[in-house]
Amino acid sequence: MADSEPTGEEAYALAKKVVYDRLAARSQSRAELERALATRRVPAETAAVVLDKFEAAGLVDDAAFTRSWVEGRQRGKGLAQRALAMELRQKGVDDEIARQALAAIDPDEERQAAHRLVQRKLRSMDGLDEQVKTRRLVGMLARKGYPPGLSYAVVAEELGSEVEPIESV
Repeated sequence: MADSEPTGEEAYALAKKVVYDRLAARSQSRAELERALATRRVPAETAAVVLDKFEAAGLVDDAAFTRSWVEGRQRGKGLAQRALAMELRQKGVDDEIARQALAAIDPDEERQAAHRLVQRKLRSMDGLDEQVKTRRLVGMLARKGYPPGLSYAVVAEELGSEVEPIESV
């Protein structure tokens, strides 16, 4: 195909193929699929028609995608609500749908995930000064989206000490 925009049946067929191929690889949000179709130069009207049909068939469902994404990323990567919310925003998920999925996260489960992350990281930190361990562990949790208070509390529990918040320079 040349650099020109596909039209009519050609655009419709291309849109269906792109959506099928992307959904075969993994579940995606409607916004991700819209971006993929725009990249392939499918006209916006054709993309909307195709995506509406996929949505009506239940193959494109942002609410189900979001619940699955949150569960998988929290379990697999140990991400906290803040990091998950940022990822969902980047995927073009509606804020209300994201809020509903994030509200389902159990705070105790999130805290346990933070503990597991710290325990795993501690295995590779033998011989380091406790202050260095604290700084690195709290930083790791921050990158995963955990709030500072929770991060310091979890690190203190795992190190079995009183951890003082580190003063910024």
